Amino acid sequence: MAQVNGETATVVRRLRDGMAGGVLSFPLTSFHDDGSLDPDGFRAHVAAQTATGPGAIFPACGTGEFFSLDEDEYRTVVTIAVEEAAGRVPVVAGVGYGWAQAARFARIAEEAGADALLVLPHYLVAAPQDGLVAQLEQLAARTRLPLIAYQRGQVAFTASSLKRIARIPGVIGLKDGHSDLDRLQRLTLAAPEGFLFFNGASTAEIQARAYATVGVPAYSSAVHAFAPEIANAFFAALRDGDDKTVEKLLREFYVPFVELRDRVPGYAVSLVKAAARLRGRPVGPVRAPLTDPTAADLADLTALLTTGLDLVGAAL
Repeated sequence: MAQVNGETATVVRRLRDGMAGGVLSFPLTSFHDDGSLDPDGFRAHVAAQTATGPGAIFPACGTGEFFSLDEDEYRTVVTIAVEEAAGRVPVVAGVGYGWAQAARFARIAEEAGADALLVLPHYLVAAPQDGLVAQLEQLAARTRLPLIAYQRGQVAFTASSLKRIARIPGVIGLKDGHSDLDRLQRLTLAAPEGFLFFNGASTAEIQARAYATVGVPAYSSAVHAFAPEIANAFFAALRDGDDKTVEKLLREFYVPFVELRDRVPGYAVSLVKAAARLRGRPVGPVRAPLTDPTAADLADLTALLTTGLDLVGAAL
């Protein structure tokens, strides 16, 4: 990893400590029924999330519907997240599209007080490895905030490219959403000491044990956005080697949740939001092009959530 300044080193240390101690939380962005941003609802949601002890807060990322936010809304979301975190956990804001637009969001996040940035996959086109590296170089040159690259969709780094991005000043880690453990093992072996990795697969708990075998035990948790009791119980069981509890939660909650999630494109966000509403969280509906769950799917979600909470001694 490129030599880092003291401020970046502090962020890396805080993130490493947080990733070892809890799941990474990706809060939902709250909207009113008419689709407008609901700042008060978002503030309440982030306050509740932060109170449950996550390793870090990642506002305005995929689960937070970054793709549907304009710049003013983004500023509001990141500012509220920073205020509610109040320095207790790192705040890593999402940025994306091409590097020029990503740099605009990066400036907003910097002004709002974010600690770091998660660089979401660029928009639409496939790109060669040189272009993927250049995307991060261009963005890193335009922000003082540390960057975590997110490989998913059309973004997938080779081991040689990983070495290159790790030398870019300010690039501190990689979130993986491909679940290609052969490739990921090559990346972790190619990375310099201190480079951060975490599992960013959809419903990451399903593959958490597999990721840990290649040296990536940290993971993001969409379930934490609506059932931190379940997410934290799973994390504790995994950390403590309690395979019986891990497998019970996987078999009776996580696998059925994934099967429900896979029924409709976009349910990776829509179901999470619906489940949060079932718990009384003021997150509102999703924005188009996502759609809220059907009545039948919502009934199945309610039953599954009740089962999952019961497994950890909690209630709907």
